[in-house]
Amino acid sequence: MKVILAGGGTGGHIYPAVAIAREILERYEKADILFIGTERGMESSIIPREGFSFRKIKVRGFMRKMAFENVIAVKENLLSLIECRRIIKSFKPDIVIGTGGYVCGTMLMTAALSGIPTLIHEQNAFPGITNRILSRFVDKIALTFQEASDYFHSKDKISVTGNPLRVEITKIGKNDGMAAFGFDEKKPLLLIIGGSRGAKKINESITLIAADCEKNREFQLLHMTGESQYESVISLYKKKGIPYNTSYLKVMPYIHNAPYALAAADLIISRCGAGLISEITALGKPSILIPYPYATDNHQEYNARALEKYGAANVILEGGLNESMLFSQVKKLLSNPDKMKDMALNSKRLGKPNAASDIVEVIEALLN
Repeated sequence: MKVILAGGGTGGHIYPAVAIAREILERYEKADILFIGTERGMESSIIPREGFSFRKIKVRGFMRKMAFENVIAVKENLLSLIECRRIIKSFKPDIVIGTGGYVCGTMLMTAALSGIPTLIHEQNAFPGITNRILSRFVDKIALTFQEASDYFHSKDKISVTGNPLRVEITKIGKNDGMAAFGFDEKKPLLLIIGGSRGAKKINESITLIAADCEKNREFQLLHMTGESQYESVISLYKKKGIPYNTSYLKVMPYIHNAPYALAAADLIISRCGAGLISEITALGKPSILIPYPYATDNHQEYNARALEKYGAANVILEGGLNESMLFSQVKKLLSNPDKMKDMALNSKRLGKPNAASDIVEVIEALLN
């Protein structure tokens, strides 16, 4: 099997593509896989590090207002069609797969017009513009959220597969996660994920929670601040007289062994990127979700509402977020084990831990 995977810009588009590639190699050891991306996107460093062949094309998205950059975008995108045609002609793929971002637009369009079987994967509950356009041309559409199907016309092309996950995410037990950070297995753990770049409003709204953790020791706290905000958060902890590196309360700029933290957690406070949401539901974790208000097309709120609708999460919009509200929600949930159990079961029902395998089965059905 010869496969081209196109997608990039952010990790949310890249890591699902990597998970699909690894699942293909599990089934077809001699599969030939080529990733297509840009120099500017994260894929230019991530994909070679993951050990896959990578080719760059020049392509860029359009500004959502009149700007000279759009003239450059038109020129680059037209030239990229020629380059994509060359790549397809020389590589001769059996299938071309797109996982989002404008980089997959020209490649998937070229493949579809060349008669090559095509599939796109949409991570979010509200689809991106590129995938909405491509959906009219490709053969198959794989979705993370059922809710996204409302935005595609060709219902017969759709399969709700979930979002491909890191292989290790479901293989780590709760006790292993607790041990990795030195937490007490007998007390619940609250995990706060500010995001890799940080989430200022979330980071500033947790001091009441941290103070209660320190005072009463009824639960434990693991707080990832994001590297850019670590020093300011530590200053806030110091100002409030709250220790930030104990056996029961730990503040970290970034959690490199994130699967262990997710496995250990009893309740998670986080943003609502599709990748993290998929990991939370695959593990069946209750959550308090705070969408990033400036996400493209407000897609994070759509993701969060998809969990809230089924009783798997509570949603707080950042505009209404404050210390008292967040503290109240956390205490209410941690003091109600039955409610937490219901949320966990609802979360688990939404999880799709076999997403990568299901996507490869859609690919096989398409090729056969």
